[in-house]
Amino acid sequence: MSESTDRRQAAQSVEGRPESVRDVLLIVVMLGMISLLHTFTNTSPGAMPLHMLYRRLYYVPIMYAGFVFGRRGGLLTSVAASVLFGLHAVVSLGGLLGPGIDNLYEIVMFVTVGVLFGWLRDLEERRNADLRQVSAQLEEAYRKLEERAIQLINVQDYTQSILRSITSGVITVGPDGSVATANPAAERMLGQREGDMVPRRINVLFADDGGLGDDLVKVLSGRVPRLVRETKLVTRSGRVLHVQVSISRMRDIDGRILGAVITLEDVSEVKALTDQLIRADRLAAMGELTAGVAHEVRNPLGIIRASVQLVEDSGCDRDRIVEATGVIKQEIDRLDRVIKALLDFGRPSKPQMRPTHMKEVLEDVALFTRRFASQSNVNIELVLPEELPLVRADPDQLKQVFVNLISNAVQAMEMTGGTITVRAEADESFVSVIVEDTGPGIEGEDLKKIFDPFYSTRDAGTGLGLTMVHRIVDEHDGHIEVASEPGVGASFTVSFPVLQTSEENR
Repeated sequence: MSESTDRRQAAQSVEGRPESVRDVLLIVVMLGMISLLHTFTNTSPGAMPLHMLYRRLYYVPIMYAGFVFGRRGGLLTSVAASVLFGLHAVVSLGGLLGPGIDNLYEIVMFVTVGVLFGWLRDLEERRNADLRQVSAQLEEAYRKLEERAIQLINVQDYTQSILRSITSGVITVGPDGSVATANPAAERMLGQREGDMVPRRINVLFADDGGLGDDLVKVLSGRVPRLVRETKLVTRSGRVLHVQVSISRMRDIDGRILGAVITLEDVSEVKALTDQLIRADRLAAMGELTAGVAHEVRNPLGIIRASVQLVEDSGCDRDRIVEATGVIKQEIDRLDRVIKALLDFGRPSKPQMRPTHMKEVLEDVALFTRRFASQSNVNIELVLPEELPLVRADPDQLKQVFVNLISNAVQAMEMTGGTITVRAEADESFVSVIVEDTGPGIEGEDLKKIFDPFYSTRDAGTGLGLTMVHRIVDEHDGHIEVASEPGVGASFTVSFPVLQTSEENR
């Protein structure tokens, strides 16, 4: 029971004390008056009906005491009435077992009625106490419910304030994919009011949803718990948005799916800045490429010039002429290799994108390179899962990427032999291929420059192989990472985006 209820009952008990005293006095007065009537009424046979009436009057204070004070009050009053009546019966009515046994019977009835009515009063009081306790509990529960409702309203207002304040567009959808709510940022992005979006399907809100509708179906169906990716959206007004989309399922405390939350982060400005950085990076790379070309061409030309001078100074010495022309041919071949690699790098063929099975690509690459690798005592192992998602790519260019990586690994181990392991794995967003070798590894300083044009640790290398690999991976919207520990080996991880459902028919 609550503290306020205890205080209220204490106050009621203090207020009820004068009434209790009054009730006790009233009971005493009634018992005294009835006893006096018995005493001052004669006991002649003609007065016996009055005595019968008087002893019935004892039931009045007994019943009153039972109703007011409960079983204890009824018992005490009935005992008092029994004593008073018993004395009168002994003195004036021939004793308790005198002419009739009804005097003792009457005393038994006094006690019985007092206890019975007192018990009924106690029972009713207990029920009233229970009702008061239940009422107090209901009042407390209502008070807590009211406080919780106020808290929920405050939390809802606070949440709405957050949603109105953030710059990301937030859209909630129901289990059927229909829009439930949209914050002001989403309204500004889409150029539509929330009332115009609800309860339409998400893909209806765009001229081109960039696969957003298909992604939402994957999340709602439970195929993926959460999905994050970048895409391009075209609103119905024709506005192009480059956004990062995040889709997550909403569940209640019982685990039932309530729908999903779609967050749209406008990255158009970030993309524009990224494009500027890419252009600047390309210009810087072009400068490095030009410097590399000048270096690669100047050295052979210098050697050729010196060889021609040697021929002029030979005095028709055949051995010296043969030696000089051999050097000239070797340097011309070197120039041809550099120019060919430069042309392949500078004028790459446009990739022919189509749905591609990565497993088939890797199996073909292993077939191409195993004979070449076996000549250097290098073993190639494929570790592929049963199924891999499709990727949108040019299979020939993918083969070029992996042949280049495996060839580099073989050349690094041609003196010692070893093993190249090609593994593939996938998640909901990317298919990743890991090419690991057991070679000498790559030194830390070299590791930072391996993708730079004309950077090579081999004398016969052009330094454009890994640069072309990086370019092909970029054109496929993938990424490449390298890790190495000198003396242990190197590992290249190449990842390509999984083909989305909306792209399969392109």
